[in-house]
Amino acid sequence: MNVLHFYKTSMPDSTGGVEQVIDQLARGTSALGVRNTVLALSPDPVAAVVEREGYALHRVQRAAQVASTDLSLAVFRRFAALAREADLIHYHFPWPLMDAVHFATRIRKPTLLTYHSDIVRQRMLARFYAPLMRRFLGAVDGIAATSPNYLAGSEVLARYREKVRVIPIGIAKATYPEPSPERLAAWRARLGDRFFLFVGVLRYYKGLHILLDAAQGCDYPIVILGAGPTEQALKAQARRLRLRNVQFLGYLPDEDKVAILALCFAVLFPSHLRSEAFGVSLLEGAMFGKPLISSEIGTGTSFINAADLTGLVVPPGAPAALRGAMDRLWHDPALAAAMGRHAQARYQAHFTAEQMSASYVRFYRELVSAT
Repeated sequence: MNVLHFYKTSMPDSTGGVEQVIDQLARGTSALGVRNTVLALSPDPVAAVVEREGYALHRVQRAAQVASTDLSLAVFRRFAALAREADLIHYHFPWPLMDAVHFATRIRKPTLLTYHSDIVRQRMLARFYAPLMRRFLGAVDGIAATSPNYLAGSEVLARYREKVRVIPIGIAKATYPEPSPERLAAWRARLGDRFFLFVGVLRYYKGLHILLDAAQGCDYPIVILGAGPTEQALKAQARRLRLRNVQFLGYLPDEDKVAILALCFAVLFPSHLRSEAFGVSLLEGAMFGKPLISSEIGTGTSFINAADLTGLVVPPGAPAALRGAMDRLWHDPALAAAMGRHAQARYQAHFTAEQMSASYVRFYRELVSAT
């Protein structure tokens, strides 16, 4: 079976959650006999085809970006050519240009859409986009939601419930590099082995400004690993608050990320808006057996982090509550260790890449057979 994945960006150009999911899914389903092709836009001025583990990545140059929507005219032709060779098209939502490409190229293949997130921030754009979006979601043959929490809380998904199936995101530890003893020792010397950790792209909905407010007056170390649009504003806030216990590490290679994850005491994930639909970085913390702290925003974060079992869940946008959760774990290492064990067990039970890939392959086969 040939499957074409379509999204606005891809690894290695971007390491966001959706891009990681596509990479894990293409790798995992290739082991089950699926031939995967990924089509995405790229800031690289030279379009290229790259062979990655488990799939061929086709990149078309991005021509412009408007309201976080990547645009390209060239992608219409490339999509049409690749779609002719596919048995099924797998869309990754949201991306308004994708809807236009679907209808302009008159797709007559089975279609599956993974619904990664509602459109939360671009409300004006969403108002104009809504008619096209509803037509597109109505046209695809199947929809996958990434958690029962998100399905229950999305007004958009409620319209199409009869063709929605919940398939949780999964990741494979084997795809992560094993840090060398020397790398681990170097990070232990720099950070110690008892610190709170945030990992992710620094975006407006990650709630890191709330974390910095919560860090005032405490002395336990907090490490922020990642780069992104809000990085400079967050560093300015940290200087203004005179926070000496917060380190910004910027973007680091995966071997360093894994070493720091292995060393940390607990994983923080203070995202406070529904734009955070799942939380792959939170899932990575569970995979490494770390206790978790997250906010209740009605999305997959609370599916990963089961309150008072795998970690602590606090109200969104509440620095005092976030600080209280950190205090509780910091001063009760036995509780933190128990929650870390439960988090790792929950990862094994629900969130492996093997489980995700097998579920998608079953969905693929059903849709191809039905259409």
